[in-house]
Amino acid sequence: MKKPAKSKGKQFAMETMPLNASRLLSESQSYSAVARWLFGLLIALILAAFLPWQQSVQGDGMVSALSPSDRPQSLPSRIDGRVERWFVSEGQFVARGTPIVQISEIKDEYLDPEIIARTTEQLEAKRASNDDKRAKARALDAQVAALSESLKFKVEQTRNKVRQLEAAVAQFTLEDSIASDQFARRDTLFRSPLGLVSLNDLQSARMRAQAASAALVQRRNELLNAQIELNSLDAEFQEKIEKSRSDRAGTLAEVADGEVEISKLRNKVASLEIRQSYYRIEAPQDGYVVKAIVQGVGELVKAGDPIVTVQPATPRQAVELYVRAMDVPLLQPGRKVRLQFDGWPALQFSGWPSVAVGTFGGEVAVIDKIASVDGRFRVLVVPDPTDDPWPAQLRVGSGVYGWALLDTVRVWFEIWRQLNGFPPALNANSAASGSDARSAPLPSGGSKSGGGNK
Repeated sequence: MKKPAKSKGKQFAMETMPLNASRLLSESQSYSAVARWLFGLLIALILAAFLPWQQSVQGDGMVSALSPSDRPQSLPSRIDGRVERWFVSEGQFVARGTPIVQISEIKDEYLDPEIIARTTEQLEAKRASNDDKRAKARALDAQVAALSESLKFKVEQTRNKVRQLEAAVAQFTLEDSIASDQFARRDTLFRSPLGLVSLNDLQSARMRAQAASAALVQRRNELLNAQIELNSLDAEFQEKIEKSRSDRAGTLAEVADGEVEISKLRNKVASLEIRQSYYRIEAPQDGYVVKAIVQGVGELVKAGDPIVTVQPATPRQAVELYVRAMDVPLLQPGRKVRLQFDGWPALQFSGWPSVAVGTFGGEVAVIDKIASVDGRFRVLVVPDPTDDPWPAQLRVGSGVYGWALLDTVRVWFEIWRQLNGFPPALNANSAASGSDARSAPLPSGGSKSGGGNK
């Protein structure tokens, strides 16, 4: 019984073998088709590896303005005050000089509405006082001149008196000598035995001699007093002159102090006039009121606090792109950039910018010398005059994504560069000229420098 079972098993196996062979034969045919497809795909990839690839530096940012004066600006309050009135509403167009908001004073020293008039009165009073002091100084100058002339006259007068007294002393000296001689002769005659002169004559001669001597002493004293007066005249008048000069110097010092006070009052009047102009904040240029930072009426503001933001009406648009520090050496002013703006659908191929759809052209205008807070560098891009104009609906602050176009290389070289982490290639001629990278020649494949700067 067992043997027939074995024969049945062998027979079943033999019957199934042709079926398995035919199935294997059909499967080998499907595998051959897949292999052909894979081989064709490999050939296509090899050929694609030799296609040109446009290298680029990517960055993101926002729409801005090239000139700082064209960017949104916050108008601050220059003084501490209170919001009294709004003249405009948000979104409104304002011309240069248009009033935007009115501010009132809150400091005690400026609350007087007539403060400028009162300060001007103080200024005029101080000027009148200074003019009087100048007149006093001129009078003292005249007094000094008069005293100098009086000194000359008095000195000459006293000198003449001294000369007269000197002559009188000389005369009285002669008279005293004569009287003394007469008295001596009469005394001799009176003492002689003959008694030729009487006692009365002798006494008369003695009296004349004493009177002459007394007159001489008096004239000498008068001469001495005149000489003393002459010598003291200079000191006396110099004292008066110096006192007048001292009074004049003091008056001129008061005039100088008055000039300082006048200057301070003039400065105060000018400051008050300028401060009153700060009560009304006006538009510095044509633009649109973007946002009122301080709302309502009656709010207090401090000096320097922003009140309203104004966007200039016709800014020269630019794009702020932020790129990595390692990519900054690859960029120069004049480099072409492709831009994709938020809100404008675009289809961008990084390696083939010629087939991109919905992007706009730009040129690198400014590259910052220092990095921003996050370590990236800011690059300002302006519209490319040879490309389509940017959308008129662009607004400052809109998001942007950009590609700064570099040199054209082969696809295999770009893959090799990406795998090795090397920076993009940079042709020396295009780097120096800042020309469009799309027109740069293709580098030879497999550069030993790894695609670095050349």
